[in-house]
Amino acid sequence: MVRQYLYTERAHLMCPNMNFGIVCEVNSPFDENRIRYTLSLLVKAHPFLSALLGYEEDTKQYYYNITSDSQVDLIVMDKNITGLYDKLVISEYERLVSTDWNLTCEGMLKIVCWKHENKLCILFVFHHLLADGRAALSLVKEFAEYYVHGNLPESVEEKLISSVDDFPSGSELPFISKILVDSANKRWKKENHLVSYKEYHDFASKYLQKDKVIHNTFVYDEETMSTIRSLCKENKVSVNDYLTAKMFEEDKTDKVIIASDLRKQLHCYSQGALGNYSTAFSVRLKGKSSDTMVTAREVHQKVQKIIKTSASLYLILQCYARLTPSLIDAAAISTLGDFDSKAGKFIGTAFFGFGSPTGYSITNLGKIESSSIDNAIFIPPASPAIKKIKGILTVNGRMNMCVSQR
Repeated sequence: MVRQYLYTERAHLMCPNMNFGIVCEVNSPFDENRIRYTLSLLVKAHPFLSALLGYEEDTKQYYYNITSDSQVDLIVMDKNITGLYDKLVISEYERLVSTDWNLTCEGMLKIVCWKHENKLCILFVFHHLLADGRAALSLVKEFAEYYVHGNLPESVEEKLISSVDDFPSGSELPFISKILVDSANKRWKKENHLVSYKEYHDFASKYLQKDKVIHNTFVYDEETMSTIRSLCKENKVSVNDYLTAKMFEEDKTDKVIIASDLRKQLHCYSQGALGNYSTAFSVRLKGKSSDTMVTAREVHQKVQKIIKTSASLYLILQCYARLTPSLIDAAAISTLGDFDSKAGKFIGTAFFGFGSPTGYSITNLGKIESSSIDNAIFIPPASPAIKKIKGILTVNGRMNMCVSQR
């Protein structure tokens, strides 16, 4: 396959806490041999599951170094648990993300398996370089479909966003944003230094020892979900609009960052491919109503306006594209560590929000109906800029939420 370089993914490279998880109950008994065989089929279908982080010294570019072997770390727990909400699941997730993964010698996916009655309980822990939430969920579904029904995963050639030509017309950066980005690039060029991956890895390993994130899971029962859906339908808003409104209300914030899928708009995307094909944008509200549905309607209007305006929807990706890649590398370590760079600290603070974890965010992977997956929870990533993020996933009519919070 054609070598795939980090482009917009560069923002996920030298940033701590760029992990997330999906844990699910698969409708078939625990069978270690079948687990391993199913995984081997996924590895054949998805080249990125055999990838390590590569670096070209002459071009200073990072890429997905496809090896001849699987780089997935499989951990088989020969014990019974009580299901998705067993405390061992979150505790194992927190253990796996408590250290910085050295991607030059470790893969980008770790899997843990347990027994749960007559089902398999399986935790997938992704590095964000491997996939966004939708790509991760697609991979989990592929695993379950073969494990339960024997449906072979289809081979997919990953083709990532590789240039601004992959973005639609009208998505170019606004004038003021261009000035700020270009100014930072010039300052960075004058500073004339780089952050090596080793420097970053040493910093991140120490940073994660003190950056503690708590993960709590919740389930919405059928009666509550029925009420929410009825209210949303009556008010012509989505469930996500409602959940965002609740975040404004409960956390008393005036800004919430929302993840948005771009697959239908990106010609480079192939169905089922791993990689990142999403963006994020912020919704701001001031003088919010005490009525949740009134706030939800206002959220809905703002969200619809943003997703219909390419310059707003692609703003963060266009920033990644215009910033000097090595400056993106310096953003986190300059703001949170001891790497001295005024340009890096400016980008880390003004663009990424690493100055302090004050961000509120929501990522909803949507809803699926599945005969192979009984239930699942999405554990969202918590970048250093995030104080609280809600991860939502609805499976077979049941909506689960995991809140990652500092």
